[in-house]
Amino acid sequence: MDIAMIRRSLNGTLTELQRAIARFDVTKAADLFEWAWHQASQAPPRETREQRAQLRDLKEVLGSRRWREEERRLAAQKLTPRPVEGTLAPRRKAAKRPSSAQVLVARPRTAWSSDTSRANVPAPAPAPVPVPVPVTEARPVLKDVRASGYLEPGRLAELATDLRPLLEQTARAGTTTTWKEIRQRLPALARLHRDDESVLLWLVDDERDQGDPLLSALVTVGDRQMHPRFPTIAEQLGVTAGRYPTQQHSTWSYEVLKSHQRWRHRR
Repeated sequence: MDIAMIRRSLNGTLTELQRAIARFDVTKAADLFEWAWHQASQAPPRETREQRAQLRDLKEVLGSRRWREEERRLAAQKLTPRPVEGTLAPRRKAAKRPSSAQVLVARPRTAWSSDTSRANVPAPAPAPVPVPVPVTEARPVLKDVRASGYLEPGRLAELATDLRPLLEQTARAGTTTTWKEIRQRLPALARLHRDDESVLLWLVDDERDQGDPLLSALVTVGDRQMHPRFPTIAEQLGVTAGRYPTQQHSTWSYEVLKSHQRWRHRR
C-alpha cells in the first residue's frame, strides 16, 4: 500500500479515536486504538513517527484510572441481567448436582488430556497455528518458525514505540541492558517470544534517523556480551556486521560506543 495512503487512513483513524475518547466511548476507543496500531504497522516506523507519538500520548489516556473505572462500570452493566418489564424474575431452582458418571460423559475432552479411559469422546484436532503477518514487506525473517507466541504486527509496533525511549535512556546513561531488565521495566514484554524480541529491536532501529547508531546493540546477554542475534539484526538494517565473530564483535562494540556518544547530550 502507498505510504501516503497509509498516513491518510491512519490520520482519519486517529481523529475518530480522539472523538471516541471525548465521548468516553470505551468500546469504540479500544477498537480504534488497536486498528490504528495495525495501520501504523503497515509502514516503516520512520514514516509514521508523528502518528505513533500521538498514539503513545493517547495510550496514557486509555490507561488512566478514570478510564479503567469506566471500563469496569460498563463490564458490570453487561453482566447484570435485566428482568423484563411487567414480569417478576423467576425463582431459580436449585440445580441438581450431576452424578460423577454424568460428569465424565459430559465433560469435553481436551487435546492435552492424557486420560483416555474415562470417556470415549474423541479429542478435537488442535487448531492450526497462525502464520505471523509481516509488519512491512521489509520485516526481517529472523527465523522461519511457525510457532505460537507471535504477536500481531500492530501490537509489535506499539511495543516498539514503548521500548525505544527505554533504550534511549540506556544510551544516555552510557550503559547496556538485558531482556531481563527490560521486562522488569516493561511488564508487557514479560512473555514475549524470542523472535518477537528481535523484531522489536529491528523496529526500534528502523525508526532511527540516517546516520544514527543502532540502539539494539545496547541489549546484551551475560556480563555485557554481544547478543547473538545482533549481527542478523544489523545486516537487515543495512549495517555490515561481517561474517566472522571478531568482525561482528568489533561492529557491535562500535555501535555501542556511538550510541553512548550520540545520546549523551540528547534529550
